Amino acid sequence: MTWMCKQSLIAAEFTGVMILIIFGTGVVSQVVLSSNPAVAPTPKGEYLSISFGWAAGTALGVWVCLGISGGHINPAITIAFATWRGFPWKKVPGYIFGQLMGGVVGAALVYADYFHAIDIYEGGRGVRTLKTASLFSTYALDYMTNVSCFFSEFFATAILVIVILATTDKGNGPPPLGLLPLVLFILILGLGACLGMETGYAVNPARDLGPRLLTSMVGYGSAVYTFRNQYWLWCPVLAPILGAQAGAMFYDVLLFNGRESIVNKP
Repeated sequence: MTWMCKQSLIAAEFTGVMILIIFGTGVVSQVVLSSNPAVAPTPKGEYLSISFGWAAGTALGVWVCLGISGGHINPAITIAFATWRGFPWKKVPGYIFGQLMGGVVGAALVYADYFHAIDIYEGGRGVRTLKTASLFSTYALDYMTNVSCFFSEFFATAILVIVILATTDKGNGPPPLGLLPLVLFILILGLGACLGMETGYAVNPARDLGPRLLTSMVGYGSAVYTFRNQYWLWCPVLAPILGAQAGAMFYDVLLFNGRESIVNKP
């Protein structure tokens, strides 16, 4: 593979995640910030708006890069494909780097767009607390235990991967390749509407860590990392990666007959 080809794969994943984050964190910012009458005269959306925004961001992000890089836009998916579908491990670091940087840049663009609204919502210019850090990354509800937080992300990501593998399985009635983003729209909308309340359904390490890096650089400081004893690492990063592995194992052991899987190789 030529150097330029490798660059285009990384750039495709970067762009896909950037689109995802622009729509996702953009809708969260609009819904939350507009609840303050000093920001907008009337609220601009509700929880269902957030589910639709993340679903649209996922579908459009995948559509942008599907034919170039495969449209992973998620390190948990990339690692699962490397483990269970023969995706080359040598490409994994580059994919994850592109995905993470896409998260940083997407969040930076939304932060710049809503900068003044955040100032008003926080009550002063340059004031930055976890109250608005949650516009960009996920923070669990107070009553959730650490085990429950981990399980919520693990479970949702396992469902995500089972459906993705089913819709890309040639022996299981997959949609035409160009319609895969539509399936993902329905999937992410469902995950948000049904399982998103407790931890914010990161289900994607780049979706959380990229924007979290951005918030730590623009005034939110170390609080975005110290929340709940390094919550940022074990819940929205490790839980999705392990949940993706569990979902892939479930699908391949019980449902998949293709020889791409390590389960079915001669």
